[in-house]
Amino acid sequence: MESQYSDSGTLEPRRTALLAPTPDSKPYPRPKLSPDQEVKYKTLLSEVMSWTIITCDNDFSKSGPITSRERIWLTRECLLRYLRATKWSIDEAVKRIQATLVWRREYGLDDLTPESLSPEQETGKQIILGYDKRGRPCQYLSPGRQNTDPSPRQIQHLFYMLERMIDMMPPGVESLVLMINFRPSKERQDTTIPVSMAREILSLLQNHYPERLGMVLMINVHWIIRAFLKIISVFMDPTTRDKFKYDNDTAQHVPIEQLWSDDWPGQLNFEYEHRVYWPALNKECKQRREAIAARWLAAGAVVGESEDYLAGGADVSVTGYHFDNGNSKLFGAERSAGLAMLGERGGLVEAEARTAETA
Repeated sequence: MESQYSDSGTLEPRRTALLAPTPDSKPYPRPKLSPDQEVKYKTLLSEVMSWTIITCDNDFSKSGPITSRERIWLTRECLLRYLRATKWSIDEAVKRIQATLVWRREYGLDDLTPESLSPEQETGKQIILGYDKRGRPCQYLSPGRQNTDPSPRQIQHLFYMLERMIDMMPPGVESLVLMINFRPSKERQDTTIPVSMAREILSLLQNHYPERLGMVLMINVHWIIRAFLKIISVFMDPTTRDKFKYDNDTAQHVPIEQLWSDDWPGQLNFEYEHRVYWPALNKECKQRREAIAARWLAAGAVVGESEDYLAGGADVSVTGYHFDNGNSKLFGAERSAGLAMLGERGGLVEAEARTAETA
């Protein structure tokens, strides 16, 4: 539904996020692992399962036992993303995963709140809205709606929204699409972020969100922006650089019924209203995280769980646990085989002991 009717019968713009891609969207199929890659995955999984403590050298007060939330994050697909990003080097993947766990703690990523970041969001300069033809969530970035000066909170806002995009991913989808509209602001003369801040953001994205960026579509890219992008492109790896599309026909990538009509060639009549959009988005994302945690706990709370299972796209977990609308049962042989593959650390006894805290 692109818009809704008011009590008077007039057609009003939509003011909340879309909750699912179009029925004909087709996520990219996941590549099948070769025998050698499967061995490397199992080796990495065994190593990650042995972790009990996260040590934060820059802020030792944040060191401590690995949490349920962190164990949920360590999915099968997560480990594979790091393996692919390191060209299947187990040692490098281990280092990068550990570095990301430390960064998430030291940065306080899971402690960011909608209330603390609400001032950054008031103008709708970042909007999660719709999905592309591959089922990837789209986030609109509008620098012309900038309402604050450069600060650490601006970066926190960006990564908070990135985490919410991950919450909104349907089963089978691992990456996202950024839609950037460089239309100038009438209120603020310069809305371009400093090169130093752009470099920091790119570094964090490439190091801690491997293979999450699917595509970047940009419109109204005037010469100053092109020069700026040329400067920061030297900090991008070639794979990331190739994902940037300048003044491309966005309707080729996003269904027009889910493509915003504000400057974009879409039919989605959307108007940002902070008091409506912001609480609705955060409520939806919270409910999705709670559903994922429930499925994870029900299946034994194992590291290396399937993201498809967690997101509700598959009923059977990696341990062979069958989840059926809250009425779940264990598949005997499949569960035994799954637990054997995961090893002793994946068992239910340890899971019950280590998940007394809520995810």
